[in-house]
Amino acid sequence: MANNQSVRRYLDAFTRGRIIGKLSEGRSVTNIRGFSSGRPRETTPADDRYIVLQARRNRRQTAGEIARHTTQATGRPILRFTVARRLHGGGLFARRPVRCVLLTPVHRRRRSLWCREHRNCRDNEWGRVLFTDESIFSLSSDSHRILIWRVWGNRNHPSNIIERDRNGGRGVLVWGGIMLGRRTDLHIFDAGSVNGTRYCNEILLPYVRLFRSAMGLQFLFMDDNAPCHRTVAAEQLLESEDIKRMDWPARSPDLNPIEHIWDFLGRCLAARTLPPVTIRELRLALQDEWAAQFL
Repeated sequence: MANNQSVRRYLDAFTRGRIIGKLSEGRSVTNIRGFSSGRPRETTPADDRYIVLQARRNRRQTAGEIARHTTQATGRPILRFTVARRLHGGGLFARRPVRCVLLTPVHRRRRSLWCREHRNCRDNEWGRVLFTDESIFSLSSDSHRILIWRVWGNRNHPSNIIERDRNGGRGVLVWGGIMLGRRTDLHIFDAGSVNGTRYCNEILLPYVRLFRSAMGLQFLFMDDNAPCHRTVAAEQLLESEDIKRMDWPARSPDLNPIEHIWDFLGRCLAARTLPPVTIRELRLALQDEWAAQFL
């Protein structure tokens, strides 16, 4: 009977928000209704909404800038760390912005028009297009492609550092082309700039003309608007060989599927156990990876 009265007394104290005494296990639990343990919140729910709204309106503001604006608006000091926590609670995190090419309104309209014209193309229509492009590969590893495992506190240990030339270091310029189920060989340019004459002699005649002969009149050639691609000599050669060129909007490298190939090829080079350290080794590694990965 006494035990039942004790239980009812403890339950009654709990429902009124009083302090619960020691439990039978010997642990002490404090639960006062209407109060919380720890520091009180510096911001109200309205402040939290204001902080998130400020970040969404101007995504380039720092947490410190938002804290100053919130302090001025509320009349209460708001710390930068508090703002960061409220933004995390609102689903916003500080990340590097995605980089893209500069687009004018004219570029945007032409890109949009090109996409609308080709959005209903079928596989057999895309299958007759040879997508081509050039890319530069450097001897300096791209550290963004590589992740390492390390313990806390040894960030600057030599084994955790990847040296990278700020200017990219020495490298080679390559050209390649892809189609559905087909690809060209990987062409590596020798030193020197690529002009219209080199583009005709090293790319159009040995590679593009070969694909045109194999596929016939349905063949469609895609290259971008680089100066060497749009020379008079290149235009005349394509016309004489009856090679139809696909219209391509300016500043649209992201629309070219071969960009994914260059990224994958760079990852293959970075993942090599013995990365190339000379230009000759880089050329051989590129040829090997292209032949092995894109058969």
